Amino acid sequence: MPRMTAARAAVEILKREGVTHAFGVPGAAINPFYKALQAGGGIDHTLARHVEGASHMAEGYTRASPGNIGVCVGTSGPAGTDMITGLYSAIGDSIPILCITGQAPTAVIHKEDFQAVDIASIARPVTKAATTVLEAAQVPGVFQQAFHLMRSGRPGPVLIDLPIDVQLTEIEFDPEAYEPLPVYKPSASRKQIEKALALLNASARPLIVAGGGIINADAAELLVEFAELTGVPVVPTLMGWGIVPDDHELNAGMVGLQTSHRYGNATFLESDFVLGIGNRWANRHTGGLDVYTRGRTFVHVDIEPTQIGRIFAPEYGIASDAKAALELFVEVAKELRAAGGLPDRTAWAASAQERKAALQRRTHFDNVPMKPQRVYEEMNKAFGPETRYVTTIGLSQIAGAQMLHVYRPRHWINCGQAGPLGWTIPAALGVAVADPETPVVALSGDYDFQFMLEELAVGAQHRIPYVHVLVNNAYLGLIRQAQRNLDINFQVNLEFENINSPELGVYGVDHVKVVEGLGCKAIRVTEPDQLLPAFEEAKKLAAEFRVPVVVEAMLERITNISMGPQIDGVNEWEDLATEPGHAPTSILRLNV
Repeated sequence: MPRMTAARAAVEILKREGVTHAFGVPGAAINPFYKALQAGGGIDHTLARHVEGASHMAEGYTRASPGNIGVCVGTSGPAGTDMITGLYSAIGDSIPILCITGQAPTAVIHKEDFQAVDIASIARPVTKAATTVLEAAQVPGVFQQAFHLMRSGRPGPVLIDLPIDVQLTEIEFDPEAYEPLPVYKPSASRKQIEKALALLNASARPLIVAGGGIINADAAELLVEFAELTGVPVVPTLMGWGIVPDDHELNAGMVGLQTSHRYGNATFLESDFVLGIGNRWANRHTGGLDVYTRGRTFVHVDIEPTQIGRIFAPEYGIASDAKAALELFVEVAKELRAAGGLPDRTAWAASAQERKAALQRRTHFDNVPMKPQRVYEEMNKAFGPETRYVTTIGLSQIAGAQMLHVYRPRHWINCGQAGPLGWTIPAALGVAVADPETPVVALSGDYDFQFMLEELAVGAQHRIPYVHVLVNNAYLGLIRQAQRNLDINFQVNLEFENINSPELGVYGVDHVKVVEGLGCKAIRVTEPDQLLPAFEEAKKLAAEFRVPVVVEAMLERITNISMGPQIDGVNEWEDLATEPGHAPTSILRLNV
């Protein structure tokens, strides 16, 4: 039987589980693993500037392509605690990443040794499993189980903590004999699908709510096929955006309090039946449950049995992987259509498109300083349907989701549940590493951008090109807007006069200088007509220099973006589109 260090065995298992890339920061307690990583070959490594950044890179890497599992590596103590936010983000959105940390020697973990912390206990609430491996011979089994857990049921992250003496201990392990464990995913039965379709067929105005679980299951094509068979309009959730192309005749628009469309909310309020697949009824999608559920029958399909009934009790629930369920939905729907057993939904679907053409927000403004809506209009012109957008939270993300267009699954990569500031830059780098052939465009407000902007140096060092759109109003815009309800405007103002860049006025941080100092390229835009040329130039610079390129749009200081307390009470702060020229990049030409 071959003998090798436990660290080397771990590396060999990673390769046999399909890992080809890792993100991390070495340190004394994880150096044996890094030695094994170098000696074993076959796994590329991107050196992050912050260990939290490495965890977000791993998450972006996973989200970019079906089957990917991002790996992040750090040393003992603060490296592990830095990655907790990444683990929380991953478990909130059902994203599998593997976090590997170093640890003090087993004999002194309990003696307050330098950087010895019980990271497994800290990480347990935000992982599917978190283990400090105390016996070297258990390393292969722990790694094998980690991949099994990450892929089985509702996907999610796992942390493995390796004391330095465990890493260095030699064990008997034959990589050639290693096999991954079978993956478990619940599957709907035909009887369950037939009942769900009977409930759908009994309705007059049904909708499908398509969640991120469909993307995780790589089942977007099946969802579209099912919708086309039945003629039922589809509402993608924020995490499911791209499952149905925005210009598809059955795309009814998004629903919610913030990242929603006027026409999406209006169509939902007209519905009488909702089939949710792979979604979790997030509160910013539903708003108040009394309004959301009133007068509607619900069927909920989710891979996690305990998710059914967690937010509200559907009339019928099915515990199933989205792909397994949709395969049966398509099969049964085809049989019903052949037998003439599917109602004609043409008029209902057409009414959703009529709302889509009539209920639009204005994007075309010529104001200087610029309104953010104009930025997204010009982004629609500059960046085509092949673009992957990456963003996390804030008014920039909310307005982007209201006004940008997405046409393919995994082309809107958004941290949905956790929404940590700083996520965007490292996640975009991870996405670009996973798929260097597809254009990546990140979107940030100034505060999100400033949280982890040091990671831009990673893009410069490792030649990872992408375009980053930075909308700057020197404000915590979303928090300021939320503070209106309390009649305050407190500690949300980022303005100051930069003594080194007086030309900025009160906008403070000179992002162009900072970005250039980190080895990247930057363009500042102050007038709306400069936006499209700047985006085109950014694409050329990214291709030429193979580094991130930031386009900073200087916005008016205060803009209120559409949102509200209920889906039937969204506040439209700005003028709405009343003529086609007000929304020139809308999916459908405005019908007034």
